[in-house]
Amino acid sequence: QFMTLLVAQMQNQDPLNPMDNSQVTSQIAQINTVSGINDLNDTLAAINGQIGKSQQLQASALIGRGVLVPGNDISVGEQGSSLPFGMDLDGPASQVKLTITDSIGTVVHESSYEDQPAGVQSFSWDGKDAAGAIVGAGSYRVTVTATGPDGEPVAVKPLSMGYVGGVVSGSDGPQLDLGPNGLVSLDDVRQII
Repeated sequence: QFMTLLVAQMQNQDPLNPMDNSQVTSQIAQINTVSGINDLNDTLAAINGQIGKSQQLQASALIGRGVLVPGNDISVGEQGSSLPFGMDLDGPASQVKLTITDSIGTVVHESSYEDQPAGVQSFSWDGKDAAGAIVGAGSYRVTVTATGPDGEPVAVKPLSMGYVGGVVSGSDGPQLDLGPNGLVSLDDVRQII
């Protein structure tokens, strides 16, 4: 291809004003640069494909494990047994308040924690309401609010737990199948339990 371009250029240049050697050399360098970029793109595409396969293999190691992902649902089974849940604090908090409500919004449990560090933390709930009675089986919702040492609100995300049942290959990389909790990406996993 290069020789074809070079011959065509030589045949079509002005004989009274021929290109000098530096112009020809510059054009040859530009052609080589374009060719190199095309080769680099092909190499990067191959590496990207290998990374995707590697991520899928890594994700398969999570099958059967519990993971904390963004969400505010807590599942409660018979006799008040509940799945762990958690929170992801953007900064340290002097006061954190957890409120658990049932499906119609009635508060069934509240608890407070002091001096919590930034980052991911997991919690468990004994499935009992404020009176000490075991709540019924079903889905509950947790709300978390946090206050920093200066009295300002701290950004916090509630986390819910799900069990990884499988790995699904998607256009954005592998996704974890959490059954009723749906599909989540590997980037959504905040903690492996």
